Amino acid sequence: MSRIPDSFIDSLLARTDIVELIDARVKLKRAGREYTACCPFHDERSPSFTVSPTKQFYHCFGCGAHGTAIKFLMEYDRLEFLDAVDELAKRAGMDVPRDNKPDRANSDDFGPLYATTGAASAFFRAQLKDAAGARSYLQKRGVDAATQARFEIGYAPAGWDGLLSALGRDETQRVLLDKVGLLSKNDAGRTYDKFRDRLIFPIHDRRGRVIGFGGRVLSADDSPKYLNSPETPLFRKGRELYGLWQVRQAHSRIQRLIVVEGYMDVVSLFQFGVTQAVATLGTATTPDHAELLFRNSGDVYFCFDGDRAGRGAAWKALESTLPRLRDGRQAFFLFLPEGEDPDTIVRSEGAEGFDRRLQAAMPLSEFFFNEMGRDIRMDSLDGRARLAERARPLIEQMPDGAFRDLMRQKLAELTGLAARTQITRAPEPAMPRPRSQRRSMVRIAIELLLQQPTLAQRIEPPFVFAYLDQPGVPLLLDLLGRCRSRPDISTGALLESYTDSPEVAALTKLAMAEIISPPEGWAEDFDGALRGLELQALEQRERELHARAREIGLQNLAPEEKDELRLLPQLKAERRLPF
Repeated sequence: MSRIPDSFIDSLLARTDIVELIDARVKLKRAGREYTACCPFHDERSPSFTVSPTKQFYHCFGCGAHGTAIKFLMEYDRLEFLDAVDELAKRAGMDVPRDNKPDRANSDDFGPLYATTGAASAFFRAQLKDAAGARSYLQKRGVDAATQARFEIGYAPAGWDGLLSALGRDETQRVLLDKVGLLSKNDAGRTYDKFRDRLIFPIHDRRGRVIGFGGRVLSADDSPKYLNSPETPLFRKGRELYGLWQVRQAHSRIQRLIVVEGYMDVVSLFQFGVTQAVATLGTATTPDHAELLFRNSGDVYFCFDGDRAGRGAAWKALESTLPRLRDGRQAFFLFLPEGEDPDTIVRSEGAEGFDRRLQAAMPLSEFFFNEMGRDIRMDSLDGRARLAERARPLIEQMPDGAFRDLMRQKLAELTGLAARTQITRAPEPAMPRPRSQRRSMVRIAIELLLQQPTLAQRIEPPFVFAYLDQPGVPLLLDLLGRCRSRPDISTGALLESYTDSPEVAALTKLAMAEIISPPEGWAEDFDGALRGLELQALEQRERELHARAREIGLQNLAPEEKDELRLLPQLKAERRLPF
């Protein structure tokens, strides 16, 4: 994947007015030096969403959502990282640099591949106009012209080389058709169209570009009902969702997503007014699918047949979903009656009837414990112990938060095991905590560095306090390293670099803290905190040397240790703060 230099990201964020960006989507109200609003990422009545123009980041005290302008566009506008960067760069009039590593979705090397899939999609749509059988099928299914156009539905002619003859006029074009999975080859070496006599459903990426195809048979022969594009440089079926592009075009905010099994289920639901449906592409729900679903909506409904196969598919979806169920995300499971599918349900009951079924869908927690307890005798100690052993490892995959706590509590109720026997929560990240009301020097330095990352340029390594045995010193050293390597980094970008770190919550809290002293005095305060840490480090070293001298005798110290011991009082005096 192409990597954008950190220096460009820092410069881009510095030139982006995060208040203006967010205010265009969520109305902000000034509150002192910052701005507030009701959080756009969870339901609330009182504003807990704060935007800081000086720190260039946002934070919600209710749900914990936080980040930079890039993160906001990713979460609110549902953009991928590179798309969010491109969007901000256009606003700022900047060109996005990239290194020489190829990127599947953005490199110019893939331009001809996208052009080929786009041309093939246009070819299939043109063929549909003269395909009486395909048009009759769509008419019987109630798919009108507007819906056909929305999904760019087409038709692959029955001949062996309709597409090949139209688009593969030279070797270069034939190679491109093969690369995007539109050609097949038999044992004799003959090349022919992969899709023949099939209704064609183009698959779009998050930018609306065609990356693959799905084909449905129109005749009752021995061919598989559905045929998908193979894995190609553009298409990874475990990472894509059919219909997501159309859903995003229909909704500025996606309140829910409904996962169904087939292309026609998605199309029919749209036709009848249920415009939040997507489908996996002939594969079980993968972790990538789950992450993509929740990136676009907080509520996801999985719709499956009620038979054994359907419940098996639902369980695989649950396994992919559990590790991504942080607070604010919900998953539900709707099991349809035997012989029914979303298409038949919405035809007979309409959008309102289908919505009523969704409202009665089974919450993930209920489905989880129902399946976990299947074939277990809960009236026996052995059965309850088995339930605990089955459920615990899966519950522990869930992100830390209220939902995981409640799942543990429910398991404790079902098994009769005390809550304390559940697997313990991971320890809180090590942060400097003062023993008294007076803040430690480490905490002061970290707080100031988070408020003004450029302060890191005031000190040169090696750091005298690097080996100080005190909580928070390793984190301070890490912060200094990140800030010094990125001189233009903002508070928001600095916090963003800790997204996957256990320290992110504590750092965000410190970054949001109000510092009493005026900004013009922060540099002096920072220098004072570092001098204090250096003094503590020198005193620690002095104690170590005196202890060693008592143990082996002063005369037995190494010459360099004796020199260090003689020099330490002078070094300490240079760093003592005046009282």
